[in-house]
Formats: sequence, C-alpha cells, structure tokens
Amino acid sequence: MKNRVHHSDNLIYSVGTQVVALKHIQGTDGQTVHPAGAVGVIIRSPQDRAHSYHIRFVDGFEAAIHHDGLALLAEYKLGTINDSQQVLATHGLFHRVILRCVIGSRAYGLDTENSDTDRRGIYLPPADLHWSLYGVPEQLEDEATQEAYWELQKFLIMALKGNPNVLECLYTPLVEFASPLAQELLDMRSIFLSRLVYQTYNGYVMSQFKRMQADERNQGQVKPKHVMHLIRLLLSGIHVLREGFVPVEVGEHRPQLLAIKSGEMPWHDVEAWRLRLHQEFDRALETTSLPERPDYERVNEFLVKARRQAVEEVLP
Repeated sequence: MKNRVHHSDNLIYSVGTQVVALKHIQGTDGQTVHPAGAVGVIIRSPQDRAHSYHIRFVDGFEAAIHHDGLALLAEYKLGTINDSQQVLATHGLFHRVILRCVIGSRAYGLDTENSDTDRRGIYLPPADLHWSLYGVPEQLEDEATQEAYWELQKFLIMALKGNPNVLECLYTPLVEFASPLAQELLDMRSIFLSRLVYQTYNGYVMSQFKRMQADERNQGQVKPKHVMHLIRLLLSGIHVLREGFVPVEVGEHRPQLLAIKSGEMPWHDVEAWRLRLHQEFDRALETTSLPERPDYERVNEFLVKARRQAVEEVLP
C-alpha cells in the first residue's frame, strides 16, 4: 500500500534540484546541444510557472526552460509508476466499497438541520491492482459528498489499535451497505475491543485538553464543538470497558453535550466533568472483563480470506 503524495499545481522547483529536459535543447545556432532526456540542475528558479528556469547541464551549457519542459529526475525514473492516479482512476475503486455507513453527528444524535452526513467505510481493492507496481491508496476520499473509505488492511490495523473513528464504523446503527464479507466483519466486531481502548481514548483526550487549557489561558477561548466531542469520547470509552460495546448514539447525555457545544456550560464545569470522567475511566479499567489485547489471529485470518476473495471479479 502506498501513501499518495500530490504536488501543488503551483509548485516551483528549488535551486539545486536535478531535472530532466523533456525536449531537445538547442543552441543559439539552432543546433541540438543536448537531446531530450538530458539531466541538468536548476541554477535559478522563476517566481511563477509563467517564466522559465535556468538549467545548467553537465558540460556547463545553460538554457532557459519552461516548467512544462522539465521533469524531476526522481519522478522521471519512476515512469508510469509515478502516474498511478491515472491508473487507479480506470479501476473504479469506489465500486469496490464493501462497507458504507454513517458516523459523525447524525449517528451520535447530535445533528442539526445544517449537519453534514459523514459516510465512512471500507473498500477491498481487486487483487491484480493490489499486487501491481502501482499499489493501492490507503484511503479513498470524496470531499464533495463527505465520504471516505479505508483500504481493508488499513482499517483492520486501526481497529486493532482502538481507533475511535474506525470502531464507530463497526458499531454505528446507520449502515447503508454491507457486502457479505463486510457483514461477516460486523458480526465479529467484538474481537477488536480490548483494554487498549483506555490508552487510545484517554490518551487522546488528555493531550487535546492540555492544548485547550493553553488556548483558554492565552486566548481566553476554546472550540466548543471539539470540547463536546472529547467529552463524548470519554463517555464512550467508559461504556466500552464496562459493557464491551461501543455506544455511538449519546442518548441521555445529549442535553449536556449540546450545552458544551453552544457554550452554555461554563469552562470550569466542563473541566470538572472531564476530571470526574477520567476517574470513572480509571475505575472501569480496573474492573473491565475485556482482554489485554484484541484477537490478532482471527483478524489476520479474516484479512487473508478477504485477500483470496479479492481475486474474483465479483465483490465479496
């Protein structure tokens, strides 16, 4: 799997960068001095792409070349492997989604008429693309529709680590689509729960509140919506340890959480509630029946099974 790195359309290459000329380089007499493919180094960069770079070649010859006439040496050597997005676009990876669900405020019961609908889930890439030189992205995103889908292995690893967003995908009641393979995963979702939830949830909340305390001291304000979700995360984590189930809808806590979001609850009351929840979290850890670690073996067996099924054209 690969992490995709996209260059800005306005990126200017810096001085000292090795580049490849994509066209023949001609001298003042119109004769070819260097063939297409010649390697040079940038000795002066333009302020924008409307102007040319000054390139020095190995024999000392210098030429002015427009951005479109150059390629970074490192990318040039990769060839079409580097143009993987074009290859991926032809495979219709969004059609390989095996789980699509709704999380966020609509799943939490904290939505308003202006709330977005956040869809998340899993996609299973076809085996031939997964095995290819191009690889597959760890995540598919569509900003226009607020959708994001993790590649199966990435999703499973995050779930094993107790990532709240991923665990909520397994427990949200708002499932819009689940293939037979995804339904099998939903049926075994409890194997991802372990005492790691305490470290993951608690650690994240503590680090975020430390930043917020600094913001409150220095700027006299915090982001109420973010504070609300941190408290919600503590409530959720406590429930996981006590009940062995990830609660997505906030239920009876809705009025208090919305009071935080609206700014009606004073900061010192929020802090007091948070500290009480941390104490409850500690007690829940002492009495939980959850295992120390999730069931890595069963998750691995599921992944291997999914990879084998990905060989077939039909979505499992």
